[in-house]
Amino acid sequence: MKPVRVQLVGNAVEEFEKLNKVVGEEQAGGIQNSERQQLLKSIKQKIEMIKSNPQYGAPVPKALVKRSGYPVDNLWAADLVGYWRMLYTLKGSQIEILCFILEIIDHKRYDKIFGYKKK
Repeated sequence: MKPVRVQLVGNAVEEFEKLNKVVGEEQAGGIQNSERQQLLKSIKQKIEMIKSNPQYGAPVPKALVKRSGYPVDNLWAADLVGYWRMLYTLKGSQIEILCFILEIIDHKRYDKIFGYKKK
């Protein structure tokens, strides 16, 4: 099996760094378990799962990929704690598989990107 390299790009980098900073501040202040800490832990767990199985998440249908505006051929969604989602794409070569995490988003933004409406 080819090695899998995971890289955060774009909005995912900003969201991850912001979350990491807040969690660090919470832990320094004595908070040991919060929603943000659970979300950060969930992101790290999903990254490890993707490294062992790049197709871990649910594939996003091609029609929705086009609607989303992401300039990718394939898009995957991994469920995170608290109804958050991690969107990623895969690129392969003969040597390795690259996983680019594009977004770490809440459910409301996820619904907006893909045109889902509340009932």
